[in-house]
Amino acid sequence: MSDSTVTTPLLSIRDLDVRYPGRTFRSPEAHVIKNVSLDLHAGETVGLVGESGSGKTTLGRAILGLAPVSGGTIHMGSRDISRLGRKERRSIASSIQVVFQNPYSSLNPSMTIEDILAEPLLASGQKAGREMVRSLLEQVHLPADAGARTAREFSGGQRQRIAIARALALSPSVLICDEPTSALDLSTQAKVLDLLVEIQAEKGIAYLFITHDLAVVRAVSHRIAVMLNGEIVEVGDAEQVSDRPAHPYTQKLQMSAPVADPVEQKVRRERRREFARSERATSL
Repeated sequence: MSDSTVTTPLLSIRDLDVRYPGRTFRSPEAHVIKNVSLDLHAGETVGLVGESGSGKTTLGRAILGLAPVSGGTIHMGSRDISRLGRKERRSIASSIQVVFQNPYSSLNPSMTIEDILAEPLLASGQKAGREMVRSLLEQVHLPADAGARTAREFSGGQRQRIAIARALALSPSVLICDEPTSALDLSTQAKVLDLLVEIQAEKGIAYLFITHDLAVVRAVSHRIAVMLNGEIVEVGDAEQVSDRPAHPYTQKLQMSAPVADPVEQKVRRERRREFARSERATSL
């Protein structure tokens, strides 16, 4: 991949704020995203990692136009997409697509796979023939006859492959992957991650990969951005952030990530003890 410092980003987020008003006049305003800046380049995966409530999914929703932007900008190339109306948003639908977390709720179980894959094409005014459907199924390593079956006939991993195929239907340049493997078992997770890496190598799509799992994001990302309380507290090369985190919150995430190696487990336990000792010392 080319050096991200010299190429023009596909997606450029600058000083982004997302605020939700209180539900009543007495409720405080919720400041969910705070002054976030982040770039995403062609063929690059940026892992966005943080615990539940950190704001990472809201950031993805803001990019997709599903969360209100109260400050800052989101540029797709030279175009500011942060405050587009519904009709204008349709005009960039082919550029940015999403794969959601739950493959069981993101697909209509009674629809045939052919209809599911044809839906985004028809909505954008394009033709959606069986050849196109077969091509999409082939890209995610599912048989051509899968198109005639309904979503309820497939396993979770297969449904997520179908969701990826649907996202690819409009040939996007950016794909928002919102916890796409968290509902899957470990072996299926690995296969879906391998598929995403393969598709990126073939098509040069940029991924914003949202997850709470630092180990998962390390496996697929070029760079990692860590979110805490709506702010990005650390961003850098995936190996550096995963193995040598600078921010205490990233260190905490690293120490909580599961590992199979007994030696590494011992090292992690000692690191956790040191971290706990330093936190106690700081609080005194």
